[in-house]
Amino acid sequence: MNILVTGTEGYLGSLLAPWLLERGYTVTGVDTGFYKAGWLYNGSRLSPRTLNQDIRRLTLEDLKGIEAVVHLAELSNDPAGQLAPTITEAINHHGSVRLARLAKQAGVRRFVYMSSCSVYGVACDQDVTETSPVNPQTAYARCKTLVERDVQALADDGFSPTFLRNATAFGASPRMRFDLVLNNLAGLARTTAEVAMTSDGTPWRPLVHALDIAQAIGCVLEAPRDIVHNQIFNVGDTAQNYRVREIAEIVADVFTDCRLSFGEQGADNRSYRVSFAKVHKALPDFKCAWDARRGVRHLHALFQQIDLDAQTFRFRGFTRLKQLEYLIRTGQIDRDFFWASGF
Repeated sequence: MNILVTGTEGYLGSLLAPWLLERGYTVTGVDTGFYKAGWLYNGSRLSPRTLNQDIRRLTLEDLKGIEAVVHLAELSNDPAGQLAPTITEAINHHGSVRLARLAKQAGVRRFVYMSSCSVYGVACDQDVTETSPVNPQTAYARCKTLVERDVQALADDGFSPTFLRNATAFGASPRMRFDLVLNNLAGLARTTAEVAMTSDGTPWRPLVHALDIAQAIGCVLEAPRDIVHNQIFNVGDTAQNYRVREIAEIVADVFTDCRLSFGEQGADNRSYRVSFAKVHKALPDFKCAWDARRGVRHLHALFQQIDLDAQTFRFRGFTRLKQLEYLIRTGQIDRDFFWASGF
């Protein structure tokens, strides 16, 4: 299968593309290159041919011969989305829908969209499912719901979209992100020997390892069309719903010299537990190989191997908001988040 993957030089894409190549897929990558500065360790020996292009400027010719699109490339996470809500709308909503329409016009039969469990926002203690009402709290999450709505409307006999609402990702990646909760806490434990929580850590967060997300994508691509056609799947494992304080406690248990403390109830009211029963029933080959403890242990070993220090941990290339602010401040990207002339 000939697959186009957007965001191949990002946190998930730098793991997914080699994963697909190792399994015999033909992969073409697309990436703007915003996060090339962030390279934590040497990854796979395989990497795809990658177009240095913004998804908003892809053409029909770029999709010629493509059988499936896996769309990862959006402005990632809530702080980055709040930095420029109008641009977030232009890229994450309108840019993603434009890509889906272009793919359909080009004859691409499958379109796998990376959505997020953040669309649930603030939920009750009952596990939410794919049919639960969405309650997005940020520009990033709102755009996810709008893309789901608009791309679902494009589905027909020749165009089959699938929407993966991933739990909060974690785990090591060559294009590391230290702005994800588990990765951030592990980095703090390594570089400061302290995890000082500013909140009481009571909100719920579902977690899923980046490599388990790759496996879910592979299962969708291999599944019979009628099973995944125009379907939404929460991606993760119901057993991996954690309170934030539980994640912190696991980190402190693995990083044995780490001091752990908690604060008062935080201002961030996002809290949700998620059921992942649907994806495991529909795609029985999908099984999460990683839980939080295994992921933290792997990060502990990796940080020791590369001798992670505070300067590297705080480097802008590993935090989406810092890197975007740097590109704006230095004039490397314009007000529409396109590369400026000469860059």
